[in-house]
Amino acid sequence: MKLRYYRETDNLYVEFKPGPGTETREVAGGLNVDLDANGEVVGFDIDHAAERLDLSTVETEALPARTYRFG
Repeated sequence: MKLRYYRETDNLYVEFKPGPGTETREVAGGLNVDLDANGEVVGFDIDHAAERLDLSTVETEALPARTYRFG
C-alpha cells in the first residue's frame, strides 16, 4: 500500500495494489475509487485532502508490514 500526496492539486491517493485502474467511481463528494478490470479496488483519490484531513501525522496500528519507506 502506498500513500501519495500531490501538493499542486491537494490530492491524496491511497494505492492498495499496483496496476492500472480501468474505471473510476465517485463514492462521495471528492472521494473517488479506482477499480481494475475485475472490479477490485486499486485505490482511493481524495480531493482537497489537506482541507479535509490532518496530513501532519501518519499512524499505523498492528500493521503487518515488512518494510517501511519514507520519501
